Amino acid sequence: LMQLVESGGGSVQAGGSLRLSCAASEYSYCMAWFRQAPEKEREGVASINIGRGTRGNLTWYDDSVKGRFTISQDTAKRMVYLQMNGLKPDDTAMYYCAARRQYCSALHGTDSYPYWGQGTQVTVSS
Repeated sequence: LMQLVESGGGSVQAGGSLRLSCAASEYSYCMAWFRQAPEKEREGVASINIGRGTRGNLTWYDDSVKGRFTISQDTAKRMVYLQMNGLKPDDTAMYYCAARRQYCSALHGTDSYPYWGQGTQVTVSS
């Protein structure tokens, strides 16, 4: 069973930056970051196809984070990162790493990912 461990969350002021990391115990084909704010549904933030080649390293972003967040990977280390710049109070949420054993073709919903981490909290103050 694949295990995912997130790290890098914290508290920052608006306009600040954080980098989240996700360590996977096994290789996968697509990994993603989701977030869930209190009393809101979990929503996709960004996803990336793992590896190189025709479908590898393709990325997708939610419109709310385009131009501010960047998802990247280190395949050899089985790591995925989320660089978050220009953080806003609306970005405050628990951030989760997710993985699936098929390539992604979009920012898929939660049902498309069978493997999840425990989450890391991001708090942005105004």
